[in-house]
Amino acid sequence: MKVTYFNLLLALAFSLVTCQMIAQVDIYNSGGDLMPEQAAFDVKFYDLQLKVDPNKQSIAGTLSLRAEVLSPIQTLVLQLDNLLKVEAVLEKGTSKKASFQHEDGLLRIGLDKSYPVGSMLEVSIRYGGKPRVAPNPPWDGGFTWKQTADGSPWIATSCQLIGADVWWPCKDHVSDEPDSMALHIEVPEPLVVASNGVLRGIESLPSGNRIYHWNILNPINIYNVALNIAPYRLIEGSLESVAGGEFPVMFYVLPEDYEKGKAFFPEILDHLRFFEELLGPYPFRNEKYGVAQTPHLGMEHQTIIAYGAGFKNTSMTRGSDWGFDALHHHELSHEWWGNLVTNKDWKDMWIHEGFGTYMQALYVEQLKGKEWYHRYLASQRGFANERAIAPKEITSSRDIYKSPIYAKGAWVLHTLRFLLGDEDFFKALRTMTYPTPEAEQRTDGSQVRQVDTEEFVQICEAISGKELDWFFEVYTYQPKLPTLKHYTLDNQLFVQWESPVDMEFPMPVEISVNGQVKRIEVPAGGATLRINAGDEIEIDPMNRILKNEE
Repeated sequence: MKVTYFNLLLALAFSLVTCQMIAQVDIYNSGGDLMPEQAAFDVKFYDLQLKVDPNKQSIAGTLSLRAEVLSPIQTLVLQLDNLLKVEAVLEKGTSKKASFQHEDGLLRIGLDKSYPVGSMLEVSIRYGGKPRVAPNPPWDGGFTWKQTADGSPWIATSCQLIGADVWWPCKDHVSDEPDSMALHIEVPEPLVVASNGVLRGIESLPSGNRIYHWNILNPINIYNVALNIAPYRLIEGSLESVAGGEFPVMFYVLPEDYEKGKAFFPEILDHLRFFEELLGPYPFRNEKYGVAQTPHLGMEHQTIIAYGAGFKNTSMTRGSDWGFDALHHHELSHEWWGNLVTNKDWKDMWIHEGFGTYMQALYVEQLKGKEWYHRYLASQRGFANERAIAPKEITSSRDIYKSPIYAKGAWVLHTLRFLLGDEDFFKALRTMTYPTPEAEQRTDGSQVRQVDTEEFVQICEAISGKELDWFFEVYTYQPKLPTLKHYTLDNQLFVQWESPVDMEFPMPVEISVNGQVKRIEVPAGGATLRINAGDEIEIDPMNRILKNEE
């Protein structure tokens, strides 16, 4: 075949376009720009009927959804991993199967009619296959198929970064939370399914299988929907809430770890008390607080925390033992920071992870005092400042985890606490979780909401009476740290901030002179402090400010 120069250019152009299309389709990366076709509807309810076969490591079932139409729609676009096969789609109100196309992780369903704004549409999708095996759960997720000590199946799902579409058809975007969901999960007896929400019943089948019927009563970010399957034993208790009344606490443990689970259970209750007293009542009291032992490290699955730390105190704290199970404490923190308040977009994920990390510093402070609080924060200080923890542009789930949202997020809150003072700071935290005292009493789903960094800025400003744009512009919206310059001359100490953004950075500074600590304001032109020859000077002696120094 004769190849002309024009043919080569055409082939090259086609190749470039194809590569761009492939680069834009990443079915294992949740979030990013919301497709216009998906902005046209809001999912209100999911119903998942699923059979899990441990021997074949396969799943098969039906996902039904009900959605409100926000703009006229005749094609419903969902996500589903290509490893799973769609067998049929049914549209409520029609007698024939709907047409569909399943390619590149997108499921496009041709509806029988155009739905007007305000109408409701309902479809059911029959599907199945061998779901993605998680390469490195929970960070790189999917299904985990393991065995307990006696060889029984031990199965878990994890899909925070890759999205729930890795195992069921859905609108895979952090901005869309269904109001509720039902799960009907079939497994071989004697396996137990620990999942989200309230267990409505267990149905025995002639085949020897059982169906566990779980109902989620509150809005939920769908990466938090989870299956935990094993021959679990259940440890049960309850906690008296600060809002009044008791709510159930459940720990699903492997039989071989039952005694360890019972010994750990009081710590679970203690962690719950800490968060209730600090942030307000546990948000899902009409369901439960649940923990399930998992073959991966952990995840904040709403009302059924995944726990795989092996009853050790070293997880999430860079190998240090701070005297408590840090993995459980961190994942529990997400019931407030992540599940009660959920970021509107992944760009604000520091509200989940940074706030959760800082909760551990506060818990260390409660257990061991201020010195240990500072030690904990010092242990988190080794992060790079190459990416903003709250970029202003829309971000995908995998991209935001390239930012130091855990440790730097905690340090930003530590610095904010110094700036505002304890009274205003802790009031701001509580207001961020529950804006009003009335909200603390709700359990009908209206207590759950989506938030962003700007809302936290507004709360802090309203409570403190301070203008704080300069603080958050420096610490959250861009990566570089402010630099504190200082020198002494003629019995005077001079300090001045150099901001990485084009605006003033009026952060006060503590200065210790011969052991006496003074807090001084530092305006744009800097500040001076009179000192004497031989004075022992220490700037920011308690390391209260996240900064560079010169």
